[in-house]
Amino acid sequence: MKDKDKYESLKLSNQVCFPLYACSKALVSKYTPYLKKLGLTYTQYIVMMVMWEFESVSSRELAEKLHLDYGTLTPVLKKLETTGYLTRNRDPQDERLLILKITDKGTKIKDEALKIPPCIASCVGLNEDEFKLLYILTYKALNNMENTDCKK
Repeated sequence: MKDKDKYESLKLSNQVCFPLYACSKALVSKYTPYLKKLGLTYTQYIVMMVMWEFESVSSRELAEKLHLDYGTLTPVLKKLETTGYLTRNRDPQDERLLILKITDKGTKIKDEALKIPPCIASCVGLNEDEFKLLYILTYKALNNMENTDCKK
């Protein structure tokens, strides 16, 4: 192996992590103007998507669904409670857990949020099959990373 080839794997252009990272940042920035109208950050928005789907979840379930730790989630939940979009109450069977419930105010913004996905899809510029493939491959990689130890 030539010395030059030895470092090929360290080139930014040969990394899958970089375009995923850059794409994620760009995608979240595309959401910003739409979410601003709802008074939400992107992290608050993904919490609300779970709340719209399930109406009531424990803090543990929410953390698992969103792949977020409690340190990240706690201030987001406090803000959503202050805004009036959800309530947080201790689980009587397990005081360590919070039971989160969507409020009427939180449910009301769901129709406005419904306008966001088609706008974002138009920015991404993939056809339906490409979206499906991207979704499948992204979740496959995520599941593999969460369930596998990295080795040499």
